[in-house]
This record gives sequence, C-alpha cells and structure tokens, in this order.
Amino acid sequence: MQFQLARRDFEVSFFLVVIYLLILSLLISLGFWQIERATEKRLFLQQQQKKTKFILNLTSETEDNLKLLRYRTVMIEGHYETEKQFLIDNQIVKAKAGYFIMTPFIFKNSTKAVLVNRGWLAANPDRSLLPDISLLNNQNQIVGRINNFPSVGLKLQGVEIPTEGWPSVVQVAESKILAEKLGYDLFSFQVELDPVQAQGYSRQWLAKPIMPPEKHIGYAVQWFGLAITLTFLFFWHSRKTRVHD
Repeated sequence: MQFQLARRDFEVSFFLVVIYLLILSLLISLGFWQIERATEKRLFLQQQQKKTKFILNLTSETEDNLKLLRYRTVMIEGHYETEKQFLIDNQIVKAKAGYFIMTPFIFKNSTKAVLVNRGWLAANPDRSLLPDISLLNNQNQIVGRINNFPSVGLKLQGVEIPTEGWPSVVQVAESKILAEKLGYDLFSFQVELDPVQAQGYSRQWLAKPIMPPEKHIGYAVQWFGLAITLTFLFFWHSRKTRVHD
C-alpha cells in the first residue's frame, strides 16, 4: 500500500496499517477513559466533602444503607449498653496486636442499636486476660463517622462466632450474628467514634484510599503520548526517501 502525505511518499503493508489503527484506537480509548475517571473522582470527592461537612442525625428510622451513608458524620442520641461489649480481635496497629472496642449504642426511644467503634486497645501478652473497657459514665449523645466493619484478609470458618460472656471476643464482626447475641436489632455498619469524643481509645480513622483526579489526568497524558509516539514511528517506518519537487 502506497500513499503520499506532505509531498512525501509512504509505503506500508495492509497488515501493518490494521495493527497500527487497532493499537492507536486502544491508546486513545484508554486516554479518554482516564479523563472520564478523573471527572468521576472529582464528583466523588465533592460528595465526600459534603458528607463530612454536614452532620446527619442518625436515628433508628434511618435507612440501613452503607453505600449511601458511608463516611457520613453522624450525631446519635441514646445511651451505651455498658454491660455488653465486643472485642474485635487480631487488629494490628504499629506492629502490635490488639482489639477494636465495639460498644452498642441504643437509640433514644428505641430498642435498636448501632455498634460504636471506640478505638483500638493493645492486647495483653497473656490473651486470657481481657482489658478493662468499662465506661465511666453513660453518654446520651455521641458524634462519629459511619463505616463498614473492620475487614480481614482471609476469613476462616467460625471466626464470626463471638465467645461466651461479656465482654465477648470475636474475630470478624457480622451484625446479624452480633445482634442475636445482644438480643436486639443492629445496623449493618459501625460508627467510628470521633477522636474528640470522650471514653474512647486510640482512633486514627482512615478513609478508603482513592487515586486522585490529577493522577488519572497524568495517565491520560501518557496514553495520548504513546498514541502520538506510535503515529510518529508508523510514518517514520513507512516513509520513502524520495521527495516531490
């Protein structure tokens, strides 16, 4: 196949043209896809800012929808269930093993509750000795952030079953199973107690890391740059030395 462009002759096989066009289409598509992802991330971050800026009044009537409520800052009225608490075991912080302290907070004028993560506490080297997690007083209002329960890399059989008695130790928090042990309904998510709130332990709550929009734009520039480089190499490889007068 021969063609002329800018007074220069080019010759290339049909097969090479097809390969070039396929790869070029792929690179351009990837570039535009990264631009779309950057736009989506900007919208997501804007929504996250709105969620953290305005405090939601969480009640027993609030829709149990983690996808909608995740990372929302909430205020809750009610009281802690001081006699019934959970220790979420095998939580590693700064290379030390410990527990997340989960305390049910029962909503005002309701029997429904939400588990409040009061923070991380180091475990005793003698694992038979459980930490003292008693509350000094029973608050009637708290502020925190909605999130999913702590996750584990590998879930073994039976790790969701809490131990007998109180406080109860469990490896993996599953709201339905913990609700059965408590004897009343629970929301399917936890509330991470705000670091400024009293009666908590070590709290360094992290949001789910996401790639910033600027990085997506950077990847888009790379894909478009590869498309330009591919085009340059295609014409350089196909060029003929004769130039028309």
